[in-house]
Amino acid sequence: MKVTVVGAGNVGATCADVLAYREIANEVVLLDIKEGVAEGKSLDIWQKAPINLYDTRTVGSTNDYSKTAGSDVVVITSGLPRKPGMSRDDLIETNAGIVKSVTENVIKHSPEAIIIVVSNPLDVMTYQAHLSSGMHRNKVMGMAGILDTARYRAFLAEALNVSPKDIQAVLMGGHGDTMVPLPRYTTVGGIPVTELIEADKLDAIVERTKKGGGELVKLMGTSAWYAPGSAAAQMVEAIVRDQRRVFPVCVKLEGEYGIEGTYLGVPVILGKNGIERIIELDLNDDEKALLTTSDGHVKEVMAVLDRLNG
Repeated sequence: MKVTVVGAGNVGATCADVLAYREIANEVVLLDIKEGVAEGKSLDIWQKAPINLYDTRTVGSTNDYSKTAGSDVVVITSGLPRKPGMSRDDLIETNAGIVKSVTENVIKHSPEAIIIVVSNPLDVMTYQAHLSSGMHRNKVMGMAGILDTARYRAFLAEALNVSPKDIQAVLMGGHGDTMVPLPRYTTVGGIPVTELIEADKLDAIVERTKKGGGELVKLMGTSAWYAPGSAAAQMVEAIVRDQRRVFPVCVKLEGEYGIEGTYLGVPVILGKNGIERIIELDLNDDEKALLTTSDGHVKEVMAVLDRLNG
C-alpha cells in the first residue's frame, strides 16, 4: 500500500509520521512546494524507524508528483492560513487554487486514489477537490468530524475524570462554529452522557468544542497539528485496512437528511472503497434545526467558490 501526503507542514508531517509509526502503508510519500522540506522531514521520520521499530519507507519530494504515482490514498493538507487583513473570500480563492492544482496533479498519477482533504476552509475545499477530480463522492472526503469529535471526547474525559477510550460520540455539520454536536448520541462506556454530567456543564463543553481550533490558535499563535494529523491518519488506516469504521466525515450529500449538494460532516462507514455508506440518524427537531443552520452556512461559503470559479 502506498499513501501520499501533500503538504509537509505541521499537519502533513504529523500525518506522515503517524502513518509510518503505525505501519499503515508500505510507503509514505511526503510532497511539498518548498525545496527540501519534504525530503528532510521524510528522512527524519525514516531515521527513527530503527528506534521505534517500523518498516514503512518515507520518501520526500519537492513538487515532483511522479513520485506519488500509484498511491492508494492521498491526503491533501496544502494551503495557507488566514492572515491579518485577508478576507474569507481571499482565503477561499487562494486555497481553492492550491487544492485544484494538487488534485489535478494527484489524479494524473494516481487515478484510482481515494482523496482526503484537510485544507481549510474544510467543507469548501472538499467541494473544490471533488470538482477538480471528477470522482464519485465516495472517494473524495474531508477530515473534520474526527478531529471535532476527538476534542469533544477529550473535554468530556477531562470533566468526568474518565478514560477517553470509553467515550463514543457523533458530531455533524460544517467544520466551525456551526458544527452540530449530538449529546443524545454520546455515551461513556455505554452510559448516556446526560446521566453523568449536568446540562450546563455539557453545554459549556459543546461550546468549547465548537471553538476548539480557535482556542489553540490563541494559545500558540498558530493552528493545531498533532490532533488534525492523527485524525487524517486514522481515516487512512480505516481505508487501507478496510476496517469499516464509523466516523463523521465531510461528504457531498445527495438527499440524505433532506439536504442536496452541500458538503457536510455526517456519520459514514469508512472502508476500502472510501465511503461505503452514509448513515442517516433519526434527528429530533432541535438537531434538525441546528443541521439546517450549518447547511445554510456551508452553502454560503460554497457559493463564494462558485462565484470565484465563474
